[in-house]
Amino acid sequence: MNESTQSLFSFMREQSGKILDQLLAHIGLTFISLLIAVAIGVPLGIFIAKRKKLSGTVLGFVGVLQTIPSIALLGFMIPILGIGPKPAIVALFLYALLPIVRNTFTGIMGVDASVRDAAKGMGMSGKQILTKVELPLSLPVILAGIRTATVINVGVATLAAYIAAGGLGEFIFGGIALNNTNMILAGAIPAALLAIVLDFILSKVQKINLKKLRAGFWLLPLSVILLSSFYLLPDIYGTKMLAGFTPEFMGREDGYLGLEKVYHLHIRNVVISDAVMYKAAYEKKLDVISGYSTDGRLKAFNLVVLDDDKKIFPPYFVAPVIHESILQQHPELENVLNQLAGRINDSVMTELNYRVDYLKQSPDKVAKDFLMEQSLYKEPQNGNGEVIRIGSKIFGEQYILASMYAMLIKGNTNLQVETKTGLGGTKICFDALTNNQIDMYPEYTGTALLVILQAQDSVLKNLGANEQNIYDYVQQKFHEKYNLKWLKPVGFNNSYCLMMRREQSKRIGVNSISGLKKYLDKK
Repeated sequence: MNESTQSLFSFMREQSGKILDQLLAHIGLTFISLLIAVAIGVPLGIFIAKRKKLSGTVLGFVGVLQTIPSIALLGFMIPILGIGPKPAIVALFLYALLPIVRNTFTGIMGVDASVRDAAKGMGMSGKQILTKVELPLSLPVILAGIRTATVINVGVATLAAYIAAGGLGEFIFGGIALNNTNMILAGAIPAALLAIVLDFILSKVQKINLKKLRAGFWLLPLSVILLSSFYLLPDIYGTKMLAGFTPEFMGREDGYLGLEKVYHLHIRNVVISDAVMYKAAYEKKLDVISGYSTDGRLKAFNLVVLDDDKKIFPPYFVAPVIHESILQQHPELENVLNQLAGRINDSVMTELNYRVDYLKQSPDKVAKDFLMEQSLYKEPQNGNGEVIRIGSKIFGEQYILASMYAMLIKGNTNLQVETKTGLGGTKICFDALTNNQIDMYPEYTGTALLVILQAQDSVLKNLGANEQNIYDYVQQKFHEKYNLKWLKPVGFNNSYCLMMRREQSKRIGVNSISGLKKYLDKK
């Protein structure tokens, strides 16, 4: 057994309790949505088999549902059903419909017409033909559709972690964000095994001679499974304060781990995507959220940052990180990209983010307007030189910065630019850079220090919260370990922070993290 395998087993053993909780939540989401899909999908398939003119419309509709990106479908559900298991169950139910409806329709239509005629000749009614002839003969095909839906739901259910519905996605997305392979595998392996086990069980059910069993025989166990599944879901409701934290924040020392260690803060929390977290706080579904100090949604949703009075959040100054080999080939790039250095402070970046996140202006427009205000914009030269590939993470601020750097390169050099935006979290972006899939992307000094370099406590203590010391350290280490160069910082500090609704903060008298701790201790 090699060292990496031992490390994975050790991690899974340490996190066994949490893995079990997430697995049970995953099973609950899968079973509930699947059983609802069976209860609706099978009758719907029978209905269109008897009314063939409607089959094209119905199958087309449920087919379209499956083409909607799963995270978008979850997002559509939130304004109606809020956060937590309910929108996840509805989304998973919709994804499971197509294979169940289609296979039910196909199975019944595949019954030989002579068999139906023989049943009619024996004096059977339409209902008897359906229950005693068509359904038993088509059952293997219907079960094949249910098997397909089950495997689909196990996979899609990982995304439920984005909307505080729990499941194994919490480990997967946390691992991606934290560059932690063990964490990714701790979620991915149980999810894969769950899909395999459920598929195997259903394959055995397919081989049972169900013709000899009465239909009512299945009602009791199915009802038990459905009802018991609700007990496996995480309870996000209650009278105590509820916090929403991103998967990345939950696993970071400058995140929830630091809050527990330094502030001894223990607050009831759920894991949620930052794409929906701010709105959930605004709509009073969450009381406290993790966030970013220059995020435009602070202004949009009237949130206030709680003072980090014990300083667990290090400086997060952003700068472009680029392959040194690219700078050697095109030394003019350094001066071009450094034109942005020191130009954007915290309030300016917050306003730019607000225009993208809330006013829904395109990042390209916001970037161009800012460069023109700063007299930095030049019309593209439309050169035919080498292509510089610029990446970004998957939030508005990164899109804006990537657009600015692309415009600066196009306007000041003969080089071409290809942008690869929305690459996900830190791990995906950094891996793309080190694997030569992109040439540069904007990164944060705090993220580089804690997530990529994973600096030891002794190093962190020595560096303190001094922004220049941290920048110098990550610049040196990136050069030594990865042959990457940090250019000059843009100027703003987008650090992690805790936020509350402004009116709630005033009402309960909490304006710092220590104040939040005291408030919770009184409850």
